[in-house]
Amino acid sequence: MTARPDANRRLVWRLLAVVVTMGALSWAAVPFYSWFCQVTGFAGTTQVASQGADRVLDRTVRVRFDANVMPDLGWTFRPMQTEMTVRLGETAMAYYEAVNTSDQTVTGSATYNVAPDDAGYFFEKIECFCFTEQTLAPGERIEMPLTFFVSPDMVDDRDAGHIRDITLSYTFFRQDAQKSASAEVDAAPATALN
Repeated sequence: MTARPDANRRLVWRLLAVVVTMGALSWAAVPFYSWFCQVTGFAGTTQVASQGADRVLDRTVRVRFDANVMPDLGWTFRPMQTEMTVRLGETAMAYYEAVNTSDQTVTGSATYNVAPDDAGYFFEKIECFCFTEQTLAPGERIEMPLTFFVSPDMVDDRDAGHIRDITLSYTFFRQDAQKSASAEVDAAPATALN
């Protein structure tokens, strides 16, 4: 018994629909996961704020700063302070330092997270070097500011209300080689033609 041509076409269209749907879902997974982490603070993802908190509490929390760099970047990267104590809702500023120790212009970007994870929803960044790529010429050193506050709403949270210590950790990664090569060409002095 052979299948009818219409049945074969329907099967092909169904299989094609499954493939397209699976492709669309896999494509949407990364932005959806990023959105989910940003909204919920899942996995220590911090929040972004446009201004400071509307109230400051007397309760304090100690914020520790951590810096990591991938070996292929050719930079040193460190916090300029290892920790600070801030009141909940108080706007604070910290600095990180990066030095390009390689002999080429390199572009990097930082990823970040907060530990414990429950603190991520309450750690609000107003300004951060992690929002943009950083390009450093050979030997160049920069100080990068971070402006943040820990939301006073944390005291009312069932899971995060007990937190007294937060670690903010950054890892710098090298961006693709084309961006770094392009930055090198842009940074090179122009030569006059004779």
